[in-house]
Amino acid sequence: MSVARQVVVEADGGSRGNPGPAGYGAVVIDPATGEPLAEAAEYIGVATNNVAEYRGLIAGLTAAKALFPDAGEALRVHVRMDSKLVVEQMSGRWKIKHPDMKPLAARAAAILPPSSVTYEWIPRAQNKHADRLANEAMDAGRDGRQWEASASTAALDAPSARTPSPVQGPPGDQAAGAAKARAALAAARGAAAPAADALFSLAEETAESGGEPTDAHPAPQQAAGTPQAGWGAAPDLGAPATLVLLRHGETALTPEKRFSGSGGTDPELSAVGRGQAERAAGHFAALGTVQEIVSSPLRRCRETAAAVAARLGLDVRIDESLRETDFGAWEGLTFGEVRERYGDDLTAWLASPDTAPTGGGESFAQVAERVAAARDRLVARYAGRTVLLVTHVTPIKTFVRLALGAPPEALFRMELSAASISTVAYYGDGNASVRLLNDTSYLR
Repeated sequence: MSVARQVVVEADGGSRGNPGPAGYGAVVIDPATGEPLAEAAEYIGVATNNVAEYRGLIAGLTAAKALFPDAGEALRVHVRMDSKLVVEQMSGRWKIKHPDMKPLAARAAAILPPSSVTYEWIPRAQNKHADRLANEAMDAGRDGRQWEASASTAALDAPSARTPSPVQGPPGDQAAGAAKARAALAAARGAAAPAADALFSLAEETAESGGEPTDAHPAPQQAAGTPQAGWGAAPDLGAPATLVLLRHGETALTPEKRFSGSGGTDPELSAVGRGQAERAAGHFAALGTVQEIVSSPLRRCRETAAAVAARLGLDVRIDESLRETDFGAWEGLTFGEVRERYGDDLTAWLASPDTAPTGGGESFAQVAERVAAARDRLVARYAGRTVLLVTHVTPIKTFVRLALGAPPEALFRMELSAASISTVAYYGDGNASVRLLNDTSYLR
């Protein structure tokens, strides 16, 4: 008769941004002594908290199995995690509704026989070892390197003895088992990666967890003077204000490339533009990251924002500063027509951001001034949150230009398609990170 092998797995995962730079950590523990038998951690790129937590569970179970490869069904693993969602789903008490989570849960369930694994939710304060490993993995990814067990400080959190868990038993050959665990984990990383990069809807996470808030994983405190790296800020600055910049859908003027600013006819969305707005709504509903919506007062933006808001169940705030440039006498004309009628004025406008279009329009310098003021106001209002700004070509290019510290002529070197998405994140110290520019992949 086989001797029962019993271990505890503590696992955790985190994302700085949700979704954002993510990593997991897992430790296999001897329940009799509280000593760690094996550790695993990995930076997994951009993902959500729940993806990272499932990856931590997979790594922990894989390590436990590798420690005792000959134990078979005699191996008993007690999993302890501070993710209520993962514990309840893996215990079978909550349904797994989101299709991107199902492959991860299936992979975790296939590692060991279901009868061999039990699950327990614990407060984060009792999950420090795995939490430290996850943060070390995220720090390593931020610095462009892989996590190394030899550099880990997580063992500092492990007491010399723990209160015995509901499962107890002999640890086995720890040295040989740890070597096997490391080899198995290396192979498991590649196997789990395809499913782990999926983005989990925060809205569905809340619904499945009965309203439980997302488990935030802020970066650990770092000494003053530490060089900034990675996503545009030192890790102790917290979650940024993320401005998702959505250009409105097409109007009748868009495919003809006519000047269409705030001083013209205020056109409505075309049939194509309405379809783009609906697809944008579906895209943001699937991501589940947008928490607020702010729109330009112009009709084409309000219609685009309304489509997204209806799908997300959010209100739309109007901000006058997000309106398009007033192109004066050029409104409704093509570039060629302006060149023909107002050639000297166009040449001067292209040469200087301080020059306004013919007939009392608005210069790019004036637009930059109001966009910068709007940026400061929005970043202060939505610190740590993700806000969708539905606006126009010039304001979006200006947000991006200011974030990059690029000169005014950069406005003429950016392409922005109808219904395209660009993203800029602003951190607590004022630093910015441009994460996306002119993305229309969701429309294809």
